[in-house]
Amino acid sequence: MGMKIIAAGTAAAILLAPGAAALGVATLISPAAAGSGSCLWDEQASGSIGVTGPVPEGLSAINTNGDTVTLSKQQLTRAATVIAVGNTEKIPARGQLIAIMTALTESSLRVLSNTSAYPASADIPNDGDGSDHDSVGLFQQRPAAGWGTVENLMDPVWSSRAFYGGPTGPNHGSPRGLLDIDGWQSMDPGAAAQAVQVSAYPDRYAVNQPVAEKVLSALSGASLTSDLDCAQPAGDPPADLPPGFPGAFIAAAASQLGTPYVWGGGDFNGPTGGGYDCSGLVLYAAYQASGGRIRLPHYSGSQIHAGQDIAWNDKQPGDLIFFSYPGASGPHHVAIYVGGDRILHAPRTGDVVRYGKIGEFAGEVVTVRRLG
Repeated sequence: MGMKIIAAGTAAAILLAPGAAALGVATLISPAAAGSGSCLWDEQASGSIGVTGPVPEGLSAINTNGDTVTLSKQQLTRAATVIAVGNTEKIPARGQLIAIMTALTESSLRVLSNTSAYPASADIPNDGDGSDHDSVGLFQQRPAAGWGTVENLMDPVWSSRAFYGGPTGPNHGSPRGLLDIDGWQSMDPGAAAQAVQVSAYPDRYAVNQPVAEKVLSALSGASLTSDLDCAQPAGDPPADLPPGFPGAFIAAAASQLGTPYVWGGGDFNGPTGGGYDCSGLVLYAAYQASGGRIRLPHYSGSQIHAGQDIAWNDKQPGDLIFFSYPGASGPHHVAIYVGGDRILHAPRTGDVVRYGKIGEFAGEVVTVRRLG
């Protein structure tokens, strides 16, 4: 059945009323949501994303491990609930992304009972049975940890509100929801999810970030992107590419957006082992853009000696920025500068080739080099 689109006041009443999960999902379109090209990572915007149109019959996306994740209409309906609750609670789009990432990782976007811990949970509407300690529901929250009753947590509306937390959350900061985590907006999404869930496997949430982004885009109609500066979609190079080699260099690297990070990955012809590390992306793009003339070594500590040293204030798009911990003997990361505060890089394990901000590495020493 298609999503019902209703007025804002009615949506809030239905979404937050007891037993709302049994009524089906009612959704709210925010002015910024439908067809607006909303930016997932706009750190200046407080607007959230609403659900528009019918829930698709299914969706497939590739996670950072290179695995294809296929979701059913029922799973996407659960995601729509998480988004709609976030919209009603005025959760920024970044927070909605983190919630979808978490539910994907914890339950594959399913409301799970737990008959080994709570036999009666089988009688509550569910999408299957789980067995992780005494966890239940979309976010696998634990009644014993104070998240709520079994009945509460198997209501996807309640459990979403609990995950988001904040002043209007049902737990009033204990346990802490996302809004109760200081500085969550500037944290890596996977790290923010871990701060709420306190999992024994902290790196697993980031694996599903590309999947969550596609889910939000499909359900909201917004143009979502991992480009932290939101100047253009993550799949497009900057509109004002410099001529000649620097522009071709950026374009070659941008052609690999979304490719998983793989330590040691990448050579002159493309990804190896399924992806790139930071220096692998740079050597690939330089080789391709120069027609094979520039053959950089595969190590940032060696690449830092290539080209010409450039003063920080003189940097231009296409220059390489090397990041080094204070006191370290060499760089630990290299990125391609694309203008403003923006870089294009392969950041770290669990991430993908994407646009980012120089500030992601705030407090670290930088050196700039220009290839010729």
